[in-house]
Amino acid sequence: VLHCYVLYTLTHTQINVQASEFQLEGDYLVGGLFDIHHVMFPKIYYRRFQVMRFSVEEINNSTELLPNVSLGYEIFDHCSDIQNFPATLNLISVNGSIQPWSEPHKNLSRVSKVIAVVGPFSSTETLTVAPLFMMNLIPIVSYGAASSAFSEKSKFPSFLRTVHSNKNIIEVIVNIILHFNWRWVAFLNSDDEFGIDGLELFIKRTENTDICMAYIKLLNDNVNYTRMFKQIEAQKINIIIVFAPKRTAEALIESAIRLNVTNKVWVAGDTWSLNEKLPKEKGIRNIGTVLGVSQPVVAIPGFNDFIYSSKSWNDCENAGQKFCNEFCNSSSLSAEDIVFIDPSFSFPVYSAVHSVANALHNVLQCGVGKCNSNITVYPHMVLAELKKSNFTLLNQSIQFDENGNPKFGRYSIVFWNHSGAIEEIGFYTFFPSINYVIDNNKIQWYTDGKVPSSQCSRECPKGYAKRQNGIHKCCFACEICPNGTFVNSTDDHYKCVNCKDTEWSAEGSTSCSLRVVEYIPFTDIGAILIMCGAWSFIGLTIATSVLLAINYNTPVVRSAGGPMCFLILSCLTLSSLSVFFYFDKPTECFCILRSLPFILFYSVCLACFVVRSFQIVCIFKMAAKFPMLYSWWMKYHGQWLLITGTFVTQALLLLIGYSCGPPKPYNETLWYPEKIILSCEIGLKANSGPVILLLFLACLCFIFSYMGKNLPKNYNEAEAITFCLFLLILTWIIFATVYMLYRGKHIQTVNALAVLSSLYSFLLWYFLPKCYIIIFQSQKNTQQYFQGLIQNYTKTISQ
Repeated sequence: VLHCYVLYTLTHTQINVQASEFQLEGDYLVGGLFDIHHVMFPKIYYRRFQVMRFSVEEINNSTELLPNVSLGYEIFDHCSDIQNFPATLNLISVNGSIQPWSEPHKNLSRVSKVIAVVGPFSSTETLTVAPLFMMNLIPIVSYGAASSAFSEKSKFPSFLRTVHSNKNIIEVIVNIILHFNWRWVAFLNSDDEFGIDGLELFIKRTENTDICMAYIKLLNDNVNYTRMFKQIEAQKINIIIVFAPKRTAEALIESAIRLNVTNKVWVAGDTWSLNEKLPKEKGIRNIGTVLGVSQPVVAIPGFNDFIYSSKSWNDCENAGQKFCNEFCNSSSLSAEDIVFIDPSFSFPVYSAVHSVANALHNVLQCGVGKCNSNITVYPHMVLAELKKSNFTLLNQSIQFDENGNPKFGRYSIVFWNHSGAIEEIGFYTFFPSINYVIDNNKIQWYTDGKVPSSQCSRECPKGYAKRQNGIHKCCFACEICPNGTFVNSTDDHYKCVNCKDTEWSAEGSTSCSLRVVEYIPFTDIGAILIMCGAWSFIGLTIATSVLLAINYNTPVVRSAGGPMCFLILSCLTLSSLSVFFYFDKPTECFCILRSLPFILFYSVCLACFVVRSFQIVCIFKMAAKFPMLYSWWMKYHGQWLLITGTFVTQALLLLIGYSCGPPKPYNETLWYPEKIILSCEIGLKANSGPVILLLFLACLCFIFSYMGKNLPKNYNEAEAITFCLFLLILTWIIFATVYMLYRGKHIQTVNALAVLSSLYSFLLWYFLPKCYIIIFQSQKNTQQYFQGLIQNYTKTISQ
């Protein structure tokens, strides 16, 4: 590969080479480096070379920029590194020696005559040449070197460029891929500094996106295109990004046409997206659709006239022989070849030359019609002014950032249409703010209007999370998110996120909804009715107590238990307090008072009825057969010992249980995910002992009362107790059934109703008949009546 490095000069230095388009005398020296010669003479590079010639001539003819300062140039034909390095070193040498600008050498008068260099084009060539100019801080303004490495000012302190870095190009390419929702792509890059830098930037940029690089390949002269395209096809990749120089890209696309590669979307970098040859190639439509990122085409006023009027470029070979063994033969070119060739990077060349000229203009403190000729210009002075560049050129504000990258310009997004033309379909601007537009309607897809897809796995339906298969995050299985979770499509597609405690979601949700908080307030009609029933119960127990107290010495009161009746009624009244705490928002205090009064005092009530049942059986069935047992029971007040023991035992069990785990508020969400039912959590460990004791008393009472079922018909104490216990058991069986089937807010009402029913069962079916006899059947409330019943029953069992 042969390279032409063109060195333009603005200097008093005498040029011994025959005057041609490669040399022009001037007042200051600026280097211009261009690739002109390859194996075949490339027209595109020659156009850029002519753009610089035109720019210098335009500046020379200007009365505003560098007035009374002439510009010149000299051509150096870079045919090989071995033959031309001595000549290149000669440019930065003084009297045959090189004086690097370091601490021991501060005599700036011994610095090279070169004050700035424009070029070169490729990143690889720039890496070779740039270090030679960094020593004395000679500015290099590149019009094509896009590698991100040049942004490192510690290594390239005097490097600037008028093209955006690869980082910006990759940003545009990634946004194109994201715009069309492509996820499964191949990245083909040249095996040089430019391509490898692009690959590294693409990998870094797509780390936190859904884009997967399914295939990577370095393109060089040894690539087996047949095998490469088979591998791409085997992985079902429909999107191919080509990040390579023009010649490498041409070889790739021509191979794709030859190998009949079809139905792909090709994304071109700015080095070949405006290729004038490939869009007209036979069979180009078969490979699919070509999109690209390109330097915007900026018309440079006067350039075409300069080309048509110039004749010097027809004899460049005369000057070229001084610098290399190859002729720079452009005699086969016409003016039209130069004018209509790919205009890529023409404006970067134009703006680079003008940037150097404006920097020199500021160094020389030029004003209207003149510059300060007494100022000695050194490269570092031009560099300082270049960094501060701020001028307008063809309606664009030319500025550089702290890394020497341009703060101007934009990228065009292009499409190769079916007629062989390259059409702009959008743009991407970076300054003053990012602006990105693509007109989808202008694209003629190979799929007849439908945007092609490229995915390893089909996108999951809404509410499904992705489970990665293999090393690529684009390859996944879809799993539906269960109740109480959701998949956040804007954050993480691969995780089902739990909803907050106050939120809920159905299966397959993409967001959570607030739960409806439900409880039974005091104002609820059901709560009001039950609380009225509780107050009525308290009133009835008080009235019953008064009635029994008035008739305390009558047989009915004594047979009902005498003083024990008042203990039972008192405990029933205290038990009814639990009913009032089943409503409103539960608190820890409310949760304790829901159960403690009822369990404790209802246990005492049951203990009393156990005693009453036992006494009834003893009187009628055991007194005659076991007089000693009956005598012992009466002598030591066995009934009160049993009742007291029950109370103390139950109190201790409740104290221990509530100390270990007291009842506390609980949000029920399992039964109704969309709701929060405010209730109380009753720990099984804390309440198992008290409940077991309560059940034991109920069973014991039922056994004793059932044993007295054959007592005199008119003496129905045992029968009444049996019926009360039957109602009690039935009540809690019904409640347990409802509790197993329903856990809504009204379960609190049902629970309170069960408690109240348990209390009413003893009041209505045990005490109410006694009150009825006292009030309405006083003839049965006599000593003679009761003795007659007992005597008749004794005779019956004796027979």
